[in-house]
Amino acid sequence: MSQKKQKLAGSYFGDVPILIDFLECDVAWSSDNMKKDEVFRSTTERTSDFEFNSEVADVFDDMLVRSVPFYLEQQRMLKDIAKKFWIPGSCVYDLGCSTATTLLGVCDDLPTAAKLIGYDNSLPMLEQAKRNIARKSLQDRIEVKYADLNGQLPDIVLQNASIVTMCWTLQFIRPLRRDDLIRWIYQGLKDEGILVVTEKILTNSGHMNRFFVEYYYEFKRSQGYSETEILRKREALENVLVPYRLEENLELFHRNGFEIVETFFQWFNFAGFLCVKKPASASVRRGRDSD
Repeated sequence: MSQKKQKLAGSYFGDVPILIDFLECDVAWSSDNMKKDEVFRSTTERTSDFEFNSEVADVFDDMLVRSVPFYLEQQRMLKDIAKKFWIPGSCVYDLGCSTATTLLGVCDDLPTAAKLIGYDNSLPMLEQAKRNIARKSLQDRIEVKYADLNGQLPDIVLQNASIVTMCWTLQFIRPLRRDDLIRWIYQGLKDEGILVVTEKILTNSGHMNRFFVEYYYEFKRSQGYSETEILRKREALENVLVPYRLEENLELFHRNGFEIVETFFQWFNFAGFLCVKKPASASVRRGRDSD
């Protein structure tokens, strides 16, 4: 694993220059083992709305590592949370499983009895996920299926779940459908089961939001994205990615049943939420600490 620090300047908050130190972890691993994301490099075509098509699926793993701050650390945190909260005999679901990165990581750290299921509405993503699963010979433990979370939720099976993950998925669900989705997840969870959500978020202040976004763009520049790529992707996502404020997300989870909701990660305009259903008084005790 290679690590290096990079200090960037040139941005301002008011009259104060911003100096940013980024710790780049596993970037060498990313560039050596993944096809590089150059989806938005071209300037010849008009930018259309972002789609999870075959072009994106082909480079999606690199796109995540280079576009989501502390992506690999968040994946490690998800694995730690899964080990703590998985209930023997239950299932793990990943909604918006894309290329199955989260499922594969969690699978490595859970007993062989754990059954993992992923849903996605992108056929190219599912094909890439199946290839990744087959490459690790985990077809007997991980299953990925087509499902549209903006569609008819009763037609999608989610049962006997102790863990449900949504990694940068909720922001793509139509706002009017989010309450139904979170309530459906809550109903499909076992008691003491959890929902883990990672999202982009907004701040309460427009001025602070611009400040946080500028930090994020500095991060993307440090990962090798050009100004053109940053601008074109922002335009492509404008009509399809709708983030909520931190408080709006917390309220969404609470009003749809979750008794405990906490943030387990935040980096400026990115956050991770841990939502627990009906925890017992010693919720993380029952023998799992001895695993």
